[in-house]
Amino acid sequence: MGLILGRITVETPKYEVIKSTADYEIRKYLPSVIAEVTYDPSQFKGNKDGGFTILANYIGALGNPQNQKPEKIAMTAPVITKSSEKIAMTAPVVTKSGGGNQMVTMQFILPSKYTKAEEAPKPLDERVVIREEGERKYGVVRFSGVANEQVVNEKLENLKKCLERDGYKIIGEYELGRYNPPWSLPPLRTNEVMVPVE
Repeated sequence: MGLILGRITVETPKYEVIKSTADYEIRKYLPSVIAEVTYDPSQFKGNKDGGFTILANYIGALGNPQNQKPEKIAMTAPVITKSSEKIAMTAPVVTKSGGGNQMVTMQFILPSKYTKAEEAPKPLDERVVIREEGERKYGVVRFSGVANEQVVNEKLENLKKCLERDGYKIIGEYELGRYNPPWSLPPLRTNEVMVPVE
């Protein structure tokens, strides 16, 4: 993945820090093109990261790119996962526990050379959706270690409290961004909980 000993050596999304506090940052992200897959974790024996291989195959991270060019697409960080409703089969690595109709959407942000969805190679796997995401604003907290459910929920609850205390309106579900592969040592991993704000 190009991430040695926790050093992030791949392209990451461009953003502007609007406000920085001891508890969080407010960031404005520039528009980007994303590849995403939405799935029921039960398809992957309950593994919430089951979509990773589908996306990695699309960009060619595991060998031959599964797209119509076929063009190898550079890996970027972070991998984003978030929860989606069952009906959102075309929604955007962020994970969250939920009820029986809880889907997971995993996203790879494509390299910035792709500025429109149609510029990106077309996926051969119809589960992969390529779409454009406009400018957006998030409250973000960064942390190291393993991003398990308990840790993420603690970070999320604290972030929400701090944002609400400071007058920010939360306008959607949280996202979890993970910058390192699972074989990175936990103290060297970088993770972010991101909450969309108005």
